[in-house]
Amino acid sequence: MKNIISIIALTYCISMISQVERIEPPNWWIGFEETNLQLLIKGDNISIAKPEIQYEGISIEKVHKGESLNYLFIDLKIKADTKPGKFIIKFTFKNRKNTSWSYELKSRKKPSSEFIGFNSSDVIYLITPDRFSNGDPSNDIFENLKERSIDRKHDYARHGGDIRGIIDHLDYIDDMGFTAIWPTPLLINDMSESSYHGYAMTDFYQVDPRFGTLEEYLELSSKSKSKGIKLIMDQVANHCGSEHWWMSDLPFADWLNFQESYENKEILRTSNHRRTINQDPYASKTDKELMSNGWFVSAMPDLNQKNPFLAKYLTQNSIWWIETLSLGGIRQDTYPYSDKIFMSKWAEAIMNEYPNFNIVGEEWSHNPLLVAYWQQGAKNKDGYQSNLKSTMDFPMQKNLVEALNEEEQWDKGLVKIYEGLANDFHYPNPQSILMFGDNHDMDRIYTQLNKDLVLTKMAVSCILLLPRIPQVYYGTELLLDNSDNQGDHGLIRTDFPGGWKGDIINGFTGVGLTAEQSEMQSFMRKALNYRKNSKAIHKGSTVHFAPDNGVYVLFRILDEEVVTLILNKNGSTLLDLSKYQEIGLQGKTVTNIITGEELVWDDILKLESKGLTILTTKK
Repeated sequence: MKNIISIIALTYCISMISQVERIEPPNWWIGFEETNLQLLIKGDNISIAKPEIQYEGISIEKVHKGESLNYLFIDLKIKADTKPGKFIIKFTFKNRKNTSWSYELKSRKKPSSEFIGFNSSDVIYLITPDRFSNGDPSNDIFENLKERSIDRKHDYARHGGDIRGIIDHLDYIDDMGFTAIWPTPLLINDMSESSYHGYAMTDFYQVDPRFGTLEEYLELSSKSKSKGIKLIMDQVANHCGSEHWWMSDLPFADWLNFQESYENKEILRTSNHRRTINQDPYASKTDKELMSNGWFVSAMPDLNQKNPFLAKYLTQNSIWWIETLSLGGIRQDTYPYSDKIFMSKWAEAIMNEYPNFNIVGEEWSHNPLLVAYWQQGAKNKDGYQSNLKSTMDFPMQKNLVEALNEEEQWDKGLVKIYEGLANDFHYPNPQSILMFGDNHDMDRIYTQLNKDLVLTKMAVSCILLLPRIPQVYYGTELLLDNSDNQGDHGLIRTDFPGGWKGDIINGFTGVGLTAEQSEMQSFMRKALNYRKNSKAIHKGSTVHFAPDNGVYVLFRILDEEVVTLILNKNGSTLLDLSKYQEIGLQGKTVTNIITGEELVWDDILKLESKGLTILTTKK
């Protein structure tokens, strides 16, 4: 009886009309180093079809059936001399209607070598798009999406910022002196709440319509490039959103980690967040599994990159976006949570195609040993090589805040910066590490420094002058603050004043700003625009002197250009310059890049008050 039921069920499935719902990647290009392409085909009972392609230069190497009848994975070989064009993928069935899909191979717009990633000559402006500017109110609400409201008074609701809002203010970003922008994810998050933040994607190939269209994303890339501004894409390989289109019909039984618990509606196991297991020689198997395989949170299913089809899918998705948007970099979220072998292969595949590109991985650790582990070239005891150029300098971020907040003692205060930089001996390439004062997941730097303007300016000066790639969070120039509710992520991602019609205060034009906000914005504009053209800061050598009586001095040097950073935590101070004789500045004229004042580097420099001084020999 059981066999008869199975035969009837199979006959019913075969009799159903199959229709292709999607093919991903949605298109591809000729001229890559990697000549293999794997297509994910989704459609009712598509696994019983036989795919055929008749196009010169393209051959089907292998066809894989998903464990769900609704998936096929087709391995294609694209010969080096294949011409761009459209072709038909035909799906043939026995005793039923056939179907087909038009697919396109495009010409590449530029060679791989011209995809230049962000580097130490750049300053990155990190933007939470929903909270930056609402350039197109008509796309605020879509009735077919799960979150269908706008409420600017609610920290975790959508506020309406979009891609058009960023495009509209590229002149402002350029005028300030930023050379790269990193918007948090712009792909669709069709989740019922908190969809504004973007890290719970429900389709890896679709722009969230509340942010705009793919055409507007392309416009953002093009107009940014015309101003010399690189576009960095925030990507997530570790997880997706629980409302992702494949969650109702997963291709394989191991597409997710702990998938059986999810499908059986059991209590999900979340990560223990013990990121040290990636390096720990004593880590238990239990801890390793829970860290890597546990879900980040219950609304973000953990993807199993050990599944070779998912691994290929994620890698191709990254390359598709690089090529489509002519990206200037990728920021990869929650880097140590994914399978680290996959992450190495993922980064290797990208860097093989784009040798001048850059990727930064998020390792939220205050231990420089853990951060350095992920940078390519690290001499790791386990032999691991990440193929990752850049990591995020959470250790120095912590040192910076403590250095400025603490009272000066032998082991406290500015010495935290001095000793933090001393750890650079462990990094394969310190100048490729991302330095920042805050980001979208932590209290605003102005908040961390107890709303002290002078300390905030000192912090920003360090971020811009240390041998790093600087990243500044939007609104830092306006002293945006979340002191009223520290740790509140929604408030940390507050609206940029002037980004909405009717805003009384406008940070873009300066209307309504306080004296302190205007001072901070002017300071940053001058510092950023000087840095933009300073080779000494971009790639010069670094010499610093141990802090003495609350004063820390650091030099960036390249040929005849010497840039001096002086941090003074005292009041009026006479600084004995003979201590810095080895730098060779005696008798030279230097200019204060903020005030424009010129002076001769002599025996004594009077520091008028607590704060920072940036001097340059450059005319």
